[in-house]
Amino acid sequence: MPETVLQAENLTKIYKSGSKSLTVLDDVSFSAEQGTSLSIIGPSGSGKTTLLGLCAGLDVPTSGTISLMGFKLNKMDEDDRAYVRNQHVGFVFQNFQLLTTLTALENVMIPLELRGEKNVEPKAAELLERVGLQERMHHYPSQLSGGEQQRVAMARAFINSPKILFADEPTGNLDEENADHVTNLLFTLNREEKTTLILVTHNLELAKKTERVLQMKGGRIVEEKSMKVLS
Repeated sequence: MPETVLQAENLTKIYKSGSKSLTVLDDVSFSAEQGTSLSIIGPSGSGKTTLLGLCAGLDVPTSGTISLMGFKLNKMDEDDRAYVRNQHVGFVFQNFQLLTTLTALENVMIPLELRGEKNVEPKAAELLERVGLQERMHHYPSQLSGGEQQRVAMARAFINSPKILFADEPTGNLDEENADHVTNLLFTLNREEKTTLILVTHNLELAKKTERVLQMKGGRIVEEKSMKVLS
């Protein structure tokens, strides 16, 4: 039996402003096994990004439980959740989130340097080579195209050999050609590293590349589809 790396049970997230409250997630449950891929789709405001943030321990639910790699995130403080993320999680965001004052190589090295590891440059350089940026590793983000910046972000996401990768609209800021290139790289790296992929996207064609698709509406999962017959 494959190991369950993510288990979300009865997640509810309510934001309060004065006397008003807004329920963004309403009793959401799902799980993901090691090495599988899953996408979360739905209209803006359906709760996709909120759900991703809770599963990654970037925020805590109002109620419900999240188990990530066996750690109960909702029982942990921010420092402990950050430690779990650094040890087990990779991220790819729509807006790249690269540090502008660091080169591509230095950006990729950050997760391992935060762990206190030494001599991380060779591994960072090897990952940049795998995403086709061996000639660009000493360039700064401002000197790179959007597609190149997202490939740097992917190299950074995989450098700590994550058990699970969270990708939030990874092709949202890219033109079609770059989006296709980044998508192919993402799934190739994910397959080679045997990483679990949790993907939030508006792009139905991208969603169909994952093994399962969760459809969200109004803060709830309204449908789940298996895409294995399509892959």
